[in-house]
Amino acid sequence: MRRVRARSRERMAGAAPGAIMEEDYFGSAAEWGDEADGGQQEDDYGEGEDDAEVQQECLHKFSTRDYIMEPSIFNTLKRYFQAGGSPENVIQLLSENYTAVAQTVNLLAEWLIQTGVEPVQVQETVENHLKSLLIKHFDPRKADSIFTEEGELISDAGYQGEITSVSTACQQLEVFSRVLRTSLATILDGGEENLEKNLPEFAKMACHGEHTYLFAQAMMSVLAQEEQGGSAVRRIAQEVQRFAQEKGHDASQITLALGTAASYPRACQALGAMLSKGALNPADITVLFKMFTSMDPPPVELIRVPAFLDLFMQSLFKPGARINQDHKHKYIHILAYAASVVETWKKNKRVGINKDELKSTSKAVETVHNLCCNENKGASELVAELSTLYQCIRFPVVAMGVLKWVDWTVSEPRYFQLQTDHTPVHLALLDEISTCHQLLHPQVLQLLVKLFETEHSQLDVMEQLELKKTLLDRMVHLLSRGYVLPVVSYIRKCLEKLDTDISLIRYFVTEVLDVIAPPYTSDFVQLFLPILENDSIAGTIKTEGEHDPVTEFIAHCKSNFILVN
Repeated sequence: MRRVRARSRERMAGAAPGAIMEEDYFGSAAEWGDEADGGQQEDDYGEGEDDAEVQQECLHKFSTRDYIMEPSIFNTLKRYFQAGGSPENVIQLLSENYTAVAQTVNLLAEWLIQTGVEPVQVQETVENHLKSLLIKHFDPRKADSIFTEEGELISDAGYQGEITSVSTACQQLEVFSRVLRTSLATILDGGEENLEKNLPEFAKMACHGEHTYLFAQAMMSVLAQEEQGGSAVRRIAQEVQRFAQEKGHDASQITLALGTAASYPRACQALGAMLSKGALNPADITVLFKMFTSMDPPPVELIRVPAFLDLFMQSLFKPGARINQDHKHKYIHILAYAASVVETWKKNKRVGINKDELKSTSKAVETVHNLCCNENKGASELVAELSTLYQCIRFPVVAMGVLKWVDWTVSEPRYFQLQTDHTPVHLALLDEISTCHQLLHPQVLQLLVKLFETEHSQLDVMEQLELKKTLLDRMVHLLSRGYVLPVVSYIRKCLEKLDTDISLIRYFVTEVLDVIAPPYTSDFVQLFLPILENDSIAGTIKTEGEHDPVTEFIAHCKSNFILVN
């Protein structure tokens, strides 16, 4: 059992019999630092202090119970004697108030062990009693003051990165601003590839409360106006807004207040109403439609709110969505306007509006909306419309809508059960999206991973394997379009977790080797080579003829790269 730790080395004659105060347990006086060796401390006696006041302060401390156990005993003794204090008073007060609580606990513990009680049981008894005492005498105000002070000290010392997850940082403006700045710099330096890792903690801190959210968004709103790096900060601010929304918080009013909406109260009211309810409605859409078809429309930034655009995805592309036909053209116009119009600004004044792509974008959105939301069109009818869909998918906003539509459609439990084609038309559309839009690669992979990890219990074992091979084909296509490392990283994790049929890993390796050729990047080799060298993969991939792509790839890597285990 660990002994209850006293707070200073035994210095008194006549200590309680059997008290356990080993030198190696409590350390030498030097280990206490300046407090033990008489170095300068905050409580050192200064020339400006009154001797009588110093003596009284020190005598008061000496008269408290077991003060001789306190780490500050050496410093207090120094101050007392520097002020001319008498040694007799010190000896008398320290000895009279020495009750040896820690030593007595150790003694009782030793006795219990000697009587046959298990040391672990004795330790639990002592710890549980200490726990109950702590709970009984806990003072939240004192605890808060301690943590607040520590948080400021950590921040002042330049360790803001160490307290990003401490809620205390969110209570002190100066500390919070420093931590926020450090965390934001980390995200910006990390780039897109590290955003998934760095963003959640930053968003959690920013969404700690309304005051922290407002402060963080206000700061990012200012930084977003900068020409260099402004767009990246705006993206982070939007991700934080989405995080707040997913946690059930309505931050729409803050979003609108920090944007340009304040200058357009009618538009602000319409937008705020729809964002708060999480749904579009014809009345508010009509207000915006009239404003954005006028001769002097509001800035397009006003409606480029991700949460607002998501509502259009649900209204225009979700299967079974009902939309008032008399107002449908208004919905389409506003979405197309937000996606295609380009404004030119000089010195905070708009000097030009380019609407060249507005008409064609509107037409593409309407065409795909009619195809996606027509419940009478089955898979065979969609195949006949593939060329039209492929043409419309070239518009980024349409591609996003189709991706959402595919997600909603294939997530239906019976979707794959009803499919007869090897590659369902909806999955084929994902290939076209991957080909045309690099920025949608992460969302495509996210959907493929979700489908790959879904248990399709309505299919038999062979059908499930064939479906997963089809999904792996989509991942290989995604890899061929430049999204290499995330795809290979996912398959590597599947292999390491041992939760994926090894035949599927072999299938992926075979398909990848069929589409790649040197030169390779070091990052790719470090990820892909261990998959090939796995005992379950190496030597198990059969090929026709003498051509062995696995052996050739391994040989190429070993001759051209310094491999790190």
